[in-house]
Amino acid sequence: MVDYKKNESKDWAKSYLKGQWSTLVTPFTPDGSLDVDGLISNISHISDLGVSGLGCTWGMGEFWSLTLEERMKIYDLVAEHAGDKLHVAAHVTHSSVQDMLNLAEKAQNTGFDLLIVTSPYIVAKSPSQVFEFVSKLAENTDLAIMFYNSPQFGIVLQPEWLSKVSEIQNVVGVKEASFDRELSINTHLLIGDKVVISTPDEWIFFKGKEMGFEQQVMFANTSDWRFDTKENNYYVDFVNNAVKGDLNEEFYEKYIKPIKGVSDKWWMKTVQKNNGVLPVSLCKYWGELMGMAGGPPRLPLFDLNDEEKNQLEIDISNARKEIMINVKDKV
Repeated sequence: MVDYKKNESKDWAKSYLKGQWSTLVTPFTPDGSLDVDGLISNISHISDLGVSGLGCTWGMGEFWSLTLEERMKIYDLVAEHAGDKLHVAAHVTHSSVQDMLNLAEKAQNTGFDLLIVTSPYIVAKSPSQVFEFVSKLAENTDLAIMFYNSPQFGIVLQPEWLSKVSEIQNVVGVKEASFDRELSINTHLLIGDKVVISTPDEWIFFKGKEMGFEQQVMFANTSDWRFDTKENNYYVDFVNNAVKGDLNEEFYEKYIKPIKGVSDKWWMKTVQKNNGVLPVSLCKYWGELMGMAGGPPRLPLFDLNDEEKNQLEIDISNARKEIMINVKDKV
């Protein structure tokens, strides 16, 4: 439950948005309906990995395919099953401003800690449009807001515009997921001392150490539940230490890099195959291999084919064997 006032949101974020944040997929049953039991199980699974927070109905959650009723149902489930254990964030972007505001009101009334919003897809082609869109949301909610900078939504803001967006009272930071390393670095350098900037990949920790800035939160990715188990949560441990300045490169090389190599390979392969689309199908099936609920993505996304699923399972198995060999060598 929120324990800050609107004018305190930036200070709250600096104090509490830390460590590894996870991102939920939205599991579906074979007939395409919301898998409520699967979602509850996934929340429990992720909570056991030691993450600091959890986001729902984000890009990986296929928010564009969900009805308003489904999105609000997911808010209820996440608040009920994670809100007393983790910080929780709701993605509220919608092509309709009024629907976005309704989602934000629901999230605030349900007990979410903060919101995430991205560019208004379809018609926003200029930074000023994005700024006004985010301003409208900020005016109508008391919750802290993270802005999601991603090419998935048709426009990527440059650091100067991210700085302007971050001057809005309750915009507390940026999830900088442009996949443009120079843009991410420049954003950290320009406004990282004022608001929370998070690039959702580990390379940013090593670059930060080199250039003199420190990322305080991994907000957010799917790597925790794709890479870790409750017994061996190496990824979450690495991130939770890295955000405190304890960057263990040897640990990363031995216990994370083998599985990250598989992720990078398949992420790029799946994105290229689908002409730049976020690889939801890859992550959903990967989650199934880790014991989570996934199900097929909804149209217009396509699932992995059987050959891809078989090869992915082999690659993950081989990487996990390599990691366990390193674990045994340490013992």
